Amino acid sequence: MLLHRFLPDRFIMILVATLVVATLLPATGGLLAAIGWVSNAAIFTLFFLHGARLSPAAVVAGARHWRLQLAILGFGYALFPLAMLATRAVLDGRLPPEMLLGLIFLGVLPTTVQSSIAYASIARGNVAASVIASAASNLIGVIATPLLFALLAGGAMGGVSLEAVGKVATLLLVPFALGQLLRARVLPVVERHKPAAGMMDKLTIVLAVYVAFAQAATEGLWSRISAVTLIELAALMAAVLIVAFAAAWGLGGALGLAPADRATLLFAGSHKSLATGAPMARILFPPAVAGAAILPLLIYHQLQLMLSAWGATRLAQDGAEDRQR
Repeated sequence: MLLHRFLPDRFIMILVATLVVATLLPATGGLLAAIGWVSNAAIFTLFFLHGARLSPAAVVAGARHWRLQLAILGFGYALFPLAMLATRAVLDGRLPPEMLLGLIFLGVLPTTVQSSIAYASIARGNVAASVIASAASNLIGVIATPLLFALLAGGAMGGVSLEAVGKVATLLLVPFALGQLLRARVLPVVERHKPAAGMMDKLTIVLAVYVAFAQAATEGLWSRISAVTLIELAALMAAVLIVAFAAAWGLGGALGLAPADRATLLFAGSHKSLATGAPMARILFPPAVAGAAILPLLIYHQLQLMLSAWGATRLAQDGAEDRQR
């Protein structure tokens, strides 16, 4: 029954195909510039829709679960980034510099929206708190992610400038704010066209991944990264994910949270958003860096879906057994 959850996600397969096409048939010149403009427009639209969907009242309501919400934000924006900073220092010289930057970038990303909530629901977690946590994390991430990355990456930013950080804020924060301001008018339209709005997430990621890897391929990305390096990166991401799960679960226990709240902390704390990360990386990193910098996130994203499937089902079974005793 659970086997399909451990197979590669269909959308991940689409992204792998996009990566292959970008490598074998990279757009160049005017065509790449045109695709880049389309990608920027899609990113603008995506974050406008995020702004329209997010209810400010929902974030305010999270104050009732302030210990849980602070734990999730602290884990995602303090403990996780610091752990990735330490990992980068340990692996300095063992992985390409762009991948090391990608580790820091992974650490400062917000949590996922759909999957962290879905798995919290399967695990019989606190779904309402999970909704609030994902909303608050992504709202804060629009500003905090580029600023934290600039702070932690420091002199190793690989050509990433404060101008690029400002561009991220402009291309993400401005449409998000507009979506909030126009929420009353826009939300009914979004609700009537949910499938199309949902597809915008995936379209934006596909475009961002294509542009990033097309640019990186022309800069000789795959001549610098071997198959062995990719295997090492996959093993590293698996270890990072397992440690993140164990640390989030342990933190919930140390704080004395109820089982439902611990499940919410587990998924909202350890998950990292590809929907936010791929578009942001496309803007934040220069062409020679972006492709390799996204690789840790792409691998981590698939692994988090697989491990969460097992973990959520196990937690639900354990909860059912406890209720029967």
